[in-house]
Amino acid sequence: MIKKSLALTVFIFSQFFLSAPSYALKALDECEKNEQTIEELSRCLDGVKEVIDRELQTWVNNHILNFEEKALITGHYAVLKMFKRSQNNFITFRDNDCRWQHLVIFPKDDAGNTYKKCYILLSKSRIKELSQVQ
Repeated sequence: MIKKSLALTVFIFSQFFLSAPSYALKALDECEKNEQTIEELSRCLDGVKEVIDRELQTWVNNHILNFEEKALITGHYAVLKMFKRSQNNFITFRDNDCRWQHLVIFPKDDAGNTYKKCYILLSKSRIKELSQVQ
């Protein structure tokens, strides 16, 4: 009974968040289309980044939950450990990749926005990757 409830909850949450990546790209495009000051663009990108972070965390939690459930049944925890390591490595990669792009144009005023755009695009890519893995 608990397994069925857990599986149903995970399914509902995953379906709820499937539309967010397209929303994030639309929002990113809208942020860039509008004539805005650098500060307004920064605030707009912050909003998109927040949505993307929540969705990415939802996908990560979904996979961890699934892998923990499988590990409890099979006794094999290698997949769970490897996934967590992979996610930590992704976060390190994303931060470093976006940081060098930020530093290339630093000290220009929009260097921070370059970091945020990179962060959003890499996170979106990771979400797409996680959404394709069962």
